[in-house]
Amino acid sequence: MFSGRASPALLTDLYSLTMIQAYFEERMSEPAVFSLFVRRLPGRRNYLLACGLDDALTFLETLRFDQAALAYLESLGRFSAPFLRYLETLRFTGEVYAVAEGTPVFANEPLVEVRAPIAEAQLVEAAVMNQVHFQTVIASKAARVVEAARGRQVVDFGLRRMHGFEAGLKAARAFALAGVEATSNVAAGEVYGLQVAGTLAHSYIQAHDDEYAAFRAFAAIYPETTLLVDTYDTLDGVRKVIDLARELGPAFRVAAVRLDSGDLGGLADRTRRLLDDAGLQRVGIFASGGLDEDEIARLTDAGAPIDAFGVGTDMGVSRDVPAFDMAYKLVEYAGRPRLKLSTGKALLPGAKQVFRVEQDGVADHDVLGCREEELQGRPLLRQVMAGGVRCPPGRVSLEESCALARLELSRLPPRVRAIHPARPAYGVDISRALAELRDRCAGAVRRTTPTPAADATPAGR
Repeated sequence: MFSGRASPALLTDLYSLTMIQAYFEERMSEPAVFSLFVRRLPGRRNYLLACGLDDALTFLETLRFDQAALAYLESLGRFSAPFLRYLETLRFTGEVYAVAEGTPVFANEPLVEVRAPIAEAQLVEAAVMNQVHFQTVIASKAARVVEAARGRQVVDFGLRRMHGFEAGLKAARAFALAGVEATSNVAAGEVYGLQVAGTLAHSYIQAHDDEYAAFRAFAAIYPETTLLVDTYDTLDGVRKVIDLARELGPAFRVAAVRLDSGDLGGLADRTRRLLDDAGLQRVGIFASGGLDEDEIARLTDAGAPIDAFGVGTDMGVSRDVPAFDMAYKLVEYAGRPRLKLSTGKALLPGAKQVFRVEQDGVADHDVLGCREEELQGRPLLRQVMAGGVRCPPGRVSLEESCALARLELSRLPPRVRAIHPARPAYGVDISRALAELRDRCAGAVRRTTPTPAADATPAGR
């Protein structure tokens, strides 16, 4: 998962290590529950598509401090020898509850809950959030692109502008989960078994003295290729493809032409007419060039005769919403629920469960309740790790997760799947038991928190 020189165990914030040293010194080792959730949905998202759990579990299963990591921590001069010896033997021994990858989730619903001795649960905050946050951001964006394409193929072209090699790999996997059918990323094809796809670049055309000669040469090597026709003049390029078809006769097997610039809708209409008039109805039209879900929706709504879309930067970096307000917060320690009352960051206490209430196979609303509750609806959180190892049946394949995502997305109401704001928004209720627990905890905190006297005079006055 982590290809850098540092130990993966060091993928944490410094404050996690300073806190767990304090826990170590104070002998605080009781079980803690931390909940990973998104506080609020961004304005451009009706739902989030959960992704990244597999990598988070792999991190937890393999967590350990090697000698190089311990030597580096010792060099900082912040950590005691006994604490470093403790880290040397530290392993993740806890439990994890999570929604399955490919599950649509909503604000304040846990994607993951970790229950472990507090030092272990605290240490893994940054790494678990890093994996789940990035991949959920990217999968949620890709699901919008796929929805806008309305059944037309979507191909990932985003590697070159993503934020690093690791992002390119993880994004390709998240795209597949969301329904993207292929990727240009060859490494992702090998690692995840994804379908790889590609055409050719303008540089190949430019390197030849004649565009027609370039088409002929490339089609001779790759007969069923897609030819890029906009290097000089798009419609002239299409006419040259037609000329090539006439020259080759039955040997002509070019699958599609690719439009990469200009008025894609208008060019697609004129290209389709040219191809059809030449008897090339089987030659498809592939469109790319700065596409996002809004432009794809505009093209599909207008009936543009485009068969597939290549989507790069906008999907690869989730340009409109590159980050969520995701948090990993303590909700229980030593068997007692814990909460937070910070303005704008209030926290629901205790371990939780999400119940999805459906009518005729379509999701109607969710209920966020306490873990031990039994309420109407389908529980979404399940135990996926116990004692630091995955629960049977073990690792879930990407194919299984993709199938689940297709099923779960199909269960959402059309207004929620749509790329425009849902009216009304999908409902998430809080169970009576969870609301009462929140109120009891808040009352207890307020009773034990001293309030400064109203007439107190600052010292020295």
